[in-house]
Amino acid sequence: MWRKIAVIAVVMCLCGRVAQAETHYGSEAGYGLLSVVANAFYMPAKMVYAVVGGVTGGLAYLCTVGDMDTARNIWSPSLGGTYVITPAMLRSEEPILFSGVSYSKESSAHGARGGSNE
Repeated sequence: MWRKIAVIAVVMCLCGRVAQAETHYGSEAGYGLLSVVANAFYMPAKMVYAVVGGVTGGLAYLCTVGDMDTARNIWSPSLGGTYVITPAMLRSEEPILFSGVSYSKESSAHGARGGSNE
């Protein structure tokens, strides 16, 4: 039994083809370097925005005597979103979201029921 499995595994390995790389190493290295430079400026700005939004949401929660919807309306955009820019984002393969998706009571109740956003 094990011998048959081993033979099938060897045959599959020998018959498989190696995929050709479609991108050039220089291009990938360039996007990698660009993402490091972009993150040197982007990440501190995003962290300040997130911390200020977190504190502001906490204060809003306290000032509204525990209204969680008000706090979430502040926390969702400020704490959500993209924290690190990747090379795929620089190639426009993925979105860069500085601000996260806004929270609303209606959309969360609608999503919990499994409805679509039309």
